[in-house]
Amino acid sequence: MGEWFNIFQMEGLSAESTSQPGPGPLPQPDIPAPSPRQDTRAGNGNVLLSYLGFSSIWRFPYLCYRNGGGVFLIPYFIILLVVGLPLLLMELSLSQYGCEGPVAIWKSFPLLKGIGVAVLTMSSFVSLYYNVIIAWALYYLGSSFLCPLPWSCDAPGNRAFCQNTSQSNNWFSASEAFWNEQVLGLTHSFGFGDLGTVQWPLALCLLTAWIVIFLCVLKDIRTSGKVMYFTATFPYLVILVLIIRGATLDGSLDGIRFYLSSDWSRLRSAQAWIDAASQVFYSLDIGFGGLLSMASYTKFDNVIRETLVIIIKNCFTSLLAGFAIFSVLGHVAWRRQVPVTVVDDSGLGLAFVAYPEALSLMPGSQFWSILFFLMFFTLGVDNLFEDIKGIIAAIVDEFPALRDWKRKTALLGALCTSFYLLGLLLVTQGGIFWLTLIDTYSTGFGLAVIALFMNLGISFCYGVNQFCQDIRDMICSCPPWWSRLLHYFRVCWTFLTPCLLLVSSTCLGLEFMVILHFVDINNVFLLNGIYKYPTWITVLGVCMGLLVCLQIPVWAIVALCSESGTLRDRFRKATQPLPSWRRPNTRDTAGDVIDMSVTSTPVGSETARLSHGSSSEV
Repeated sequence: MGEWFNIFQMEGLSAESTSQPGPGPLPQPDIPAPSPRQDTRAGNGNVLLSYLGFSSIWRFPYLCYRNGGGVFLIPYFIILLVVGLPLLLMELSLSQYGCEGPVAIWKSFPLLKGIGVAVLTMSSFVSLYYNVIIAWALYYLGSSFLCPLPWSCDAPGNRAFCQNTSQSNNWFSASEAFWNEQVLGLTHSFGFGDLGTVQWPLALCLLTAWIVIFLCVLKDIRTSGKVMYFTATFPYLVILVLIIRGATLDGSLDGIRFYLSSDWSRLRSAQAWIDAASQVFYSLDIGFGGLLSMASYTKFDNVIRETLVIIIKNCFTSLLAGFAIFSVLGHVAWRRQVPVTVVDDSGLGLAFVAYPEALSLMPGSQFWSILFFLMFFTLGVDNLFEDIKGIIAAIVDEFPALRDWKRKTALLGALCTSFYLLGLLLVTQGGIFWLTLIDTYSTGFGLAVIALFMNLGISFCYGVNQFCQDIRDMICSCPPWWSRLLHYFRVCWTFLTPCLLLVSSTCLGLEFMVILHFVDINNVFLLNGIYKYPTWITVLGVCMGLLVCLQIPVWAIVALCSESGTLRDRFRKATQPLPSWRRPNTRDTAGDVIDMSVTSTPVGSETARLSHGSSSEV
């Protein structure tokens, strides 16, 4: 069966024999070449290196606070090194080597096409609510032009929230009151049974955000060097300013101490490990298709270097954001004379309470607030841009007729319009309940399952040794320490990573089974403040997660049914690359554009199926 899984090279052919012409032309099967991707760019790795995960600033501090502060960093770094780093390299290498999007890349192994469809489904769920968060940032950006800032103690009506006494019955800060009452309208909703009306200012911000996303994808502004370097560097300036200001506040050291504390008992909680894995996947865009789609458009480069830079950059950003957030939380706790552990229950909105609180305490707060939320908005758009482009690329790869510019524009418009209309549910006065539900259940289990099957498929079906050789071919001149580093990745791909993913998937699967059997275990329910989610809602969340996971077996069955013969024959054919699968056989050296014309020699009895002949463009 080894020859069935040899995707990129035929058995008996070395790398040298595929990259050098033979003594004479060999007959090639008459296979029509696929239509080229019209938006292929001969970009370099700078587009990948400029990537900065939006959740590193927005989501990481909230998860760190929820899981006991500094102790959360332990599972976070373990998951990052053992799962995040190997899987990111796997995604980037596979897509860059095959020059295909998240679905079309599985032409190399049709039985696992469901992984690509699951990635597409996952990306759709995330895109639906990510732009709601961007709409929040846009709302705060517009409010930053008001003087005084509406969440500051100087604003009319906020004086009662700024008392430095634990005897006050009002436990809300001015920024918390603005977030809950003005932005969300949460005080007018009583849960899923009464979501209230649409917050029309937020609905307008959401519409504006989707128009911006539509124009960005249409014009592909992400490839502009100035835009790329601005979005890659601007966040650090603003965060450093917040850290410096936060360090000067009374009580900030209490917050930093909590951020760096080690409550070892938290490590026994499965939730901390699951949240750590979720954060790693979010910040590195693993399983969402955005970075994978970006890599498919870039020329061959040192993919290991790109992976390490992306990992270090996002990890460093998460740690910086944590210092900025927790210094402010320490100050708020000092003002209320309460422990840091009970100072905030804003959940996913923690960043929209702590960051504005810090900004309101700075000299020239209006100026810095405008800069911060402009950064927040552009960073969110930058991330969502790649996810939407990945969705479009996946659809267009499956339906080449949509590559026409007018049809592609219509598809993009229909997609953005649909997401906007669905997103209106999330900007109602109780929309935060739905957003928390989608964030918790539609992605956690699905991400673990997608990553697990992708890892198993590449490591044990395609072959980890062949995959490592493909990476060496892309790097071209491979320093000795790169080769030694590949040994670490080989161990991860074949043992450590699948074991951790299997444990995570099992834990989440057992939790889902508990919910589906209506066993009343309190710690499986979502909590948003004091609101306890009803069981039928958690069941709905489980169904969202299962919708993602079921794509893998469903499309595996479709792949088997589309073949002929016995079950053994069908399986053999479904594990061979499709005739339309192509790969470049010319190594892309620094400064050169990939030559995508290929001529490879099929070997064995499966010539018609396995041939990589015919010239094609990607």
